[in-house]
Amino acid sequence: MALLKIRKFPDPVLKEPARPVENIDGKLAGFIDSMVQTMYAAPGVGLAAPQVGESSRVIVIDVDHDNPGKKLLKLINPQIVETHGSIVWEEGCLSVVDFTADVKRAREVLVRAWTPEQEEVEIEADDLLAVALQHEIDHLEGRLFIDRISRIKRELYRRKLKKMMRDGEFEKAKSPSVLI
Repeated sequence: MALLKIRKFPDPVLKEPARPVENIDGKLAGFIDSMVQTMYAAPGVGLAAPQVGESSRVIVIDVDHDNPGKKLLKLINPQIVETHGSIVWEEGCLSVVDFTADVKRAREVLVRAWTPEQEEVEIEADDLLAVALQHEIDHLEGRLFIDRISRIKRELYRRKLKKMMRDGEFEKAKSPSVLI
């Protein structure tokens, strides 16, 4: 296991849909363990394979800060099959530096996926876990949370990002503390 490099917006890999996983094997399990280690080290609530440069439909999520690993999810080819209600949550992202925004999402979701143990699972989630699942699955579709905010807020962030790059501050910038 090793820490993986987290790609930052505007890296083009973040805007590409990920490929479905066709073979669940030991190599994939090792990669997923590296994703988990990277997520905890960042620190973050979730991480999707495209965020570390891999075009695979794989996500890891742990929303329990008090007991890391106790509720850890390692999901392969996750799909949202049902949504209910709505909620607005302040989101940040390990791949979007120095920015958070309120994002409207479904309050409850039902997700179907595979585990590294080759078991098909269904996860009923609400509130933070539902938001985290939607956020990470968005990454698999080539979408970032900033794609779900107003055009004006997105443009303001792009201007801020250009200034950070121009001033040499981009590489030093940190991801916000509210991370999904």
